[in-house]
Amino acid sequence: MSGSLRAVVVGTGMIGAVHAAAIRSAGGILAGAVASTPERSAQVAKEWDVPARYPDFDAVLADESVTVVHLCTPNALHVPQAEAALRAGKHVICEKPLATSAADAERLTQLAERAGLLLAVPFVYRYHPLVREIRERRLRGEFGAWQLIHGSYLQDWLLAEDATSWRVDPAEGGPSRAFADIGSHWCDLVEWVAGVRFTELTARIGTTFADRPTEDVAAVLLRTEDGVLGTLTVSQVSAGRKNRLWFELDGADGSAVFDQENPETAWLGAQDGARILVRDPQHGSAEQRRLSRLPAGHAQGYADCFNSFVTDAYTAIEGGSPEGLPTGADGLRSARLVEAVLRSACSLGWTDVDGPVLNHESQEAPV
Repeated sequence: MSGSLRAVVVGTGMIGAVHAAAIRSAGGILAGAVASTPERSAQVAKEWDVPARYPDFDAVLADESVTVVHLCTPNALHVPQAEAALRAGKHVICEKPLATSAADAERLTQLAERAGLLLAVPFVYRYHPLVREIRERRLRGEFGAWQLIHGSYLQDWLLAEDATSWRVDPAEGGPSRAFADIGSHWCDLVEWVAGVRFTELTARIGTTFADRPTEDVAAVLLRTEDGVLGTLTVSQVSAGRKNRLWFELDGADGSAVFDQENPETAWLGAQDGARILVRDPQHGSAEQRRLSRLPAGHAQGYADCFNSFVTDAYTAIEGGSPEGLPTGADGLRSARLVEAVLRSACSLGWTDVDGPVLNHESQEAPV
């Protein structure tokens, strides 16, 4: 499968290397890599053992043999590059955020739909096998009606005053950092697993150092269309927390907890006690078994999720319909949540998620 799909990675930082490995894991052909300069592109092509054929992004667009473009560049480049790739007839896998405004995310999504091309966004935490197990149990009605949804996504990479990257700069990363970067993952995952849609929220954001232009922390109170309350704490300044996405779903008949830093187990609660569920491809839902690449007791993690996501994306390109593949519509949904958080942080009130979009300057792309 996917042996005829030729892929190019644009942007060669940490996440670009993850994409490159996932392309090969999915059976695709890693045809090239484009970095910030031709010299860096040639260096990475040698390191990744791929042909040094593309001096720049335009050369990728001109190559009719390229099937899919993986965009791993700074956020501000996503819209012009994704639009150019779609107009060139390429399928696109774009790192989140799909766009730094909901208006641009909507425009990209509509363009992909009209062109009949895949636009996928790697909300890869959907691909933990035990996440699929919790979702399947929810679909079977095991937990009953939701009573409360809560959780957090905590990191510490910006704890030091001198810690920085392009993500901190609104010109490159967009108007939101911590929430757009990681809070968006939590919202996507919880809405998909729990089968809910957050319709309104109230949020507060803050920074730990006055000269940082985008937020380090966010506290969000959410309400679903059914009136269920949710709470989310987001931080990139929590010492010792490297990548802790954690959620708890509390239902009338049972609860479920998942911790991304300990993805081989899930906690299931009932009124008469609780138990730990261990990932096991010999038991559980069909999706848990499908995504369990290794036997029980052989730990899987983030890279396995990414490999499974790209495999499903390539399956979709080839005409399949894999369950749970996050697409441009999910990227648009995320952009709307980000804008709602920013609107609420300004108004200090409850805000409709599907309210009017913020008036960010639209990024036009080459045609």
